[in-house]
Amino acid sequence: MNAIAIEILVLAGIAIFLIMRLKNVLGTREGFEKPKAQSPANLRSPDLKVIEGGPDADITDHVPTGSELAQTLTSIKAVDSGFLVSEFLSGSRAAYEMILMGFERGDLSAVRSFLSDEVTNTFDEVIAQRSSQGLQIEAEFLGIREMKINDVIFDKETDMAEITVSFISELISVVKNSDGEILEGDEKQSKRQKDVWTFSKDIKSQDPVWFLVATGE
Repeated sequence: MNAIAIEILVLAGIAIFLIMRLKNVLGTREGFEKPKAQSPANLRSPDLKVIEGGPDADITDHVPTGSELAQTLTSIKAVDSGFLVSEFLSGSRAAYEMILMGFERGDLSAVRSFLSDEVTNTFDEVIAQRSSQGLQIEAEFLGIREMKINDVIFDKETDMAEITVSFISELISVVKNSDGEILEGDEKQSKRQKDVWTFSKDIKSQDPVWFLVATGE
């Protein structure tokens, strides 16, 4: 086996290792499926008011009425009357794209202020490993196909809230070596990316930022 063939096998092995790390950090990817039509609930204005004695549409548009999720979101609103679920989801949608693309492209400079120390360290470690091996990821974000609230936690003693959101996005992503050769992915084939991210905030804080504190799939 000549030196070029050995180098290709070594790079392929490195790429497989990094892809497994990316799955652990960000989620899983699957083949393309046609996007679903956006539900009417996602088109509602965030400026919704609670009808006295009735359900809060800002909550029930996104989680089942009477569920534990709904009750916890109601508790958050009791402490922060300015909190809107629709507004939170809109912000998390924008943050997801910015953070995901920053990580994929190896540049977190624009999103570090939205990340917890733990998430920052994990992302930096993966990016550094990728760079040390001469590998780079080229990615194009095509959009979020589906997102929903998976869990809500609110500690009334500390006023800390955590909202976990699952995302299914569509993107094109390839791993290339230092010579620009594709080791993983297809520049002409989109993939689904599945992620479950947890955002946290002190509800009484004047800082409007919800920080990304955990990632998974």
